[in-house]
Amino acid sequence: MSLLQMPTMILSFHEGWDELIRVHPSIARMFALLVLPFSFVPAAMIYYAGGHYGDVFSPGVSAQQWHFAAAVFFFAELLTVPVMAWIIHLACRANNVPAGYHECFTLASIAPIPMWISSLVLFVPNLVVCMLVGAIGLACSLAITYRGMYALFRMHEDLRAMQMATVVTAAGLLAWLILMQIALMH
Repeated sequence: MSLLQMPTMILSFHEGWDELIRVHPSIARMFALLVLPFSFVPAAMIYYAGGHYGDVFSPGVSAQQWHFAAAVFFFAELLTVPVMAWIIHLACRANNVPAGYHECFTLASIAPIPMWISSLVLFVPNLVVCMLVGAIGLACSLAITYRGMYALFRMHEDLRAMQMATVVTAAGLLAWLILMQIALMH
């Protein structure tokens, strides 16, 4: 899978997904090549934005607090991916969809990429712009979760895949809100 295929994976059930299924990368490879570097992007952006214009996002928080929050956020993100894989696995079991942990981890590794990339907007010191781009990233993550559920778990029911993707995305959004709270508490 190439990152250039990401836009097609948002819109298609087969483009990019078929190759990903064929290649079947290991969990360790996905963690090392996707999760670790992409999780670093939001943490680095929090570090940068908080140190340069943190008052735009949270008045009164010192640059040192933002830097600590970035580190906490990074490690929390790394923990969130396997937790989301477990939640995807639970959603599959609850809906009688046969799925191994590997496929669940694959989806949990790929789905947040648009949100991770959307954090680059923190170069812009404008809360409204950041919120809009974050919302677009969230919508793209939902689309990837939906398409990934359908493709990786070989589903044939659009509605069931959408329901599962919605539940998983809601859990992911809750995890993201908790991550943001962790970052802002420090």
